[in-house]
Amino acid sequence: MGEKVLVTGGAGFIGSHLVDALLQAGHTVRVFDSLEPQVHGGLRELGRWPDYLSSECERVLGDVRDRAALQKAIDSMDVIFHEAAAVGVGQSMYEVHRYVDINTLGTANLLDILANDKHSVRKLMVASSMSIYGEGAYHCATHGKVYPRLRPAAQLAQRDWEMHCPMCEASVATLSTDEEKSLFSTSIYAISKKDQEEMCLCVGRAYNLPTVALRYFNVYGPRQSLSNPYTGVAAIFSSRLLNNNSPIVYEDGLQSRDFIHVSDIVQANLLAMTAATAVNDYFNVGTGRTTTVLDVARVMGRALGKDIEPTIVNKFREGDIRHCVSDISKAQRVLGYQPRVQFEAGMQELAEWVSHQQAVDLVEKARQELEKRKLVQ
Repeated sequence: MGEKVLVTGGAGFIGSHLVDALLQAGHTVRVFDSLEPQVHGGLRELGRWPDYLSSECERVLGDVRDRAALQKAIDSMDVIFHEAAAVGVGQSMYEVHRYVDINTLGTANLLDILANDKHSVRKLMVASSMSIYGEGAYHCATHGKVYPRLRPAAQLAQRDWEMHCPMCEASVATLSTDEEKSLFSTSIYAISKKDQEEMCLCVGRAYNLPTVALRYFNVYGPRQSLSNPYTGVAAIFSSRLLNNNSPIVYEDGLQSRDFIHVSDIVQANLLAMTAATAVNDYFNVGTGRTTTVLDVARVMGRALGKDIEPTIVNKFREGDIRHCVSDISKAQRVLGYQPRVQFEAGMQELAEWVSHQQAVDLVEKARQELEKRKLVQ
């Protein structure tokens, strides 16, 4: 017999794919979502839900900051996937209150209910983020494994983009980042995601509520908002190309990330839900593969049939990191997680979906906003 499952943010990109998988597995699903206009356009005002959201789930329009509404949504649920969050590194640096309000205080509402009110919840999964690490791990020939923090402003002003050893300033090689790396969040968004993770694990331990935090790396796939200029880079590049504009690439484009298809994020969530050994713990969810941002722009251009080269601006954004790629051995060992979608195949699937969409390209407007505030230099 299936569980009764609440997915906060369940009408969003990741949440809606998770809803589909939960329904397919025989669970009863309730979605709680505010239909944020930056993500969903005018749907909230029209009283409509996204067309892709399954009609088999119960839909509750509400905001995680509304304790009473959230309390009703939690009623009778067995499992919660807490996916609701304001997403956007750059925007979080000037919409500080909104990001903390939604992510940190919204999560506080959820946990306050679980701590103080009668409920039937037996497990909680929270969407964390690779952004909480800051820079990834590196290897220095002299000092071994090192964890540099942000690159100094003077170094970036010289357009010296690569990382150096924090002890001897020698060049360093990129290593995969495991869960034991110290956390050094470099944006308000990242700090709020760290809040979500640590608060959930703290309350879960205190009240004997099995809790799992999943640190998502760079997620891409169908249903990502193409008109949100602060969403994932694959969607941002898609929006530019769909409008016959050149993708804007910061620094020299050789900064690297770990791009993971949304279906593999869903896989990790379902494993976390059912694994008896996944209790009060945190896991990287990525692929372990290194991909440069410039490669993402070029692969997407080819997949969309657009002969448009990326524009490399040789500028940096405040708080941006250089390299971060996941070590997924812990999730493989404890959860049985194994990424299935290869980057090229996943990008081709994304391009096929994108080619049937319309996107308002607001990237230039977002860039001007950051530059006006001297968050791009």
